Amino acid sequence: MALIDQYLIEMLDRGGSDLHLMIGQPIKARVQGALEDLTDEPITPDFMLEMLKEITPPKRWEHYRKHNDLDFAHEIPEVARFRTNLLRNYWGMAAVLRQIPTKILTIEDLKLPPVLTQICDLKSGLSLVTGPTGSGKSTTLAAMIDYINDKYHKHIITIEDPIEFVHQNKNSILVHREVGIHSSSFARGLRGAMRSDPDILLIGEMRDLETIRLALTCASMGMLVFATLHTNNAPKTVDRIIDAFPADEQAQIRTMLADCLQSVVSQLLCKKEGGGRIACHEILLWSDGLPNTIREGQIANIRTIIESNKGHGMCSMDGNLREMLAEGVISPMEAYMKASDKKEFQAYLGEDTDIV
Repeated sequence: MALIDQYLIEMLDRGGSDLHLMIGQPIKARVQGALEDLTDEPITPDFMLEMLKEITPPKRWEHYRKHNDLDFAHEIPEVARFRTNLLRNYWGMAAVLRQIPTKILTIEDLKLPPVLTQICDLKSGLSLVTGPTGSGKSTTLAAMIDYINDKYHKHIITIEDPIEFVHQNKNSILVHREVGIHSSSFARGLRGAMRSDPDILLIGEMRDLETIRLALTCASMGMLVFATLHTNNAPKTVDRIIDAFPADEQAQIRTMLADCLQSVVSQLLCKKEGGGRIACHEILLWSDGLPNTIREGQIANIRTIIESNKGHGMCSMDGNLREMLAEGVISPMEAYMKASDKKEFQAYLGEDTDIV
């Protein structure tokens, strides 16, 4: 067992999700959204070096020494896998390890909106799952891929950095490729995948212009493309994609996006009353008015499309927060903190509530 594994196991025993390592600080774990100390003594540079070098493959360690940043997966056999990010900050080496659940939960297990199965039934186009870091995007996508794997005979290629959920072949054939091991970049991995006759592509993250361009191209060619972005709602997601391109290309990109965008599922994690966390969603689906709205650059009108199609499975983030608040699932303060229109939710707070 590696040195770091004892702290990862303690984190799991506490119900934690992330292990934080920084020189000069105690080892910390994120438990129910808050950081807790696992040790009393701060980490020394020598101990940090020993812990990190032990779990990093030699070639990847050389990459880290050269570039000061590295992502890979670390596994404790029969316990759990962890998405590992090595970095370097003012104090020296640092790392964050996030648990990747070994069991792939279903859409029903996660209590995700049932409309997500309709997205899984699509045959082509671009479907995005968005949200901040740690909001459960990968878990949601894994549940959607698992649904497809159960129901359809498809060739599915995933391109991730690192590989997170490992799917077993059921009715579909899954090919997992990791950036840094099986391909030097997302863009190069995508080009290779385009020649491999895929039905479905999963892109771990659309990080750069070239990856976004290739994702749109694949979706336009008739593949079903799933990908993630770090945006909080549907209008910002569309804006982020378009704004990634130079001004002279944006009209063409709006046209491509208008023709292939099928859905945007934005996700935030909220603290539940009584403990635990629950996902809140904003869902945009294809509708008759969406392509023209994107093509003409009227992105603000996406909010109207969502509000006027609630009966077809769409919902806004604030609307979903209101529902959870009415059901007593989350507190008024949690709803206020996560809401876009905070004035609307301020009425739910008591007059004596201090808002920081």
